[in-house]
Amino acid sequence: MKQALIVQGGWDGHYPKETSAILAEALRGQGFEVEVADTLDALKDGERLKALRLVVPQWTMGRIEGDQVGPLLEAVRSGVGLAGIHGGMGDAFREQTEYQFACGGQWVAHPGGLVTYSVHIEEVASPITEGLTDFEVTSEQYYMHVDPAIEVLATTVFEGVAPQPVVMPVTWTKTYGAGRVFYCSLGHTPDVLEMAPVLTMVTRGMVWAAR
Repeated sequence: MKQALIVQGGWDGHYPKETSAILAEALRGQGFEVEVADTLDALKDGERLKALRLVVPQWTMGRIEGDQVGPLLEAVRSGVGLAGIHGGMGDAFREQTEYQFACGGQWVAHPGGLVTYSVHIEEVASPITEGLTDFEVTSEQYYMHVDPAIEVLATTVFEGVAPQPVVMPVTWTKTYGAGRVFYCSLGHTPDVLEMAPVLTMVTRGMVWAAR
């Protein structure tokens, strides 16, 4: 059976346990055996990580040690998938720039706090967004530093942060070594993650990353 590891923790404001439970249920529905760990020490055993199909970090902010992040990055470079959402992957371990490089981006700000904004599905042929259409969400709108090498699948537009509107990636894929990487900046609260287009996109993204 395909095996996945979710590592939950960090800042409680992103509901790591509740959102991890949703992600775990989605993966189990796709035939995965899922372990949910409450400690970053679950990342220390590099050989065990390389036997997985997918790692899902759900750990906003916090600090990760070298003997934790090193095996994780090596596993992804070897072909293990990496997938995540919102701050659980996109605003984690701020001092670890190599981790951010693997993820494809890093949170910078969410101007206005909770706002209503549109998510635009890009015209890119992808099994992750196939059949999905634009939708609105009321949540944090993530302004991010992003890797120009990512493949952007969904975007949002920021008004008022620059003289012209700024188009910002919301959902993307990339590779890191032999590993596939998926990220979606949505998922601030469980109810946002459970929105049909969001959960569909995230579930498909996790499956895609896991090959």
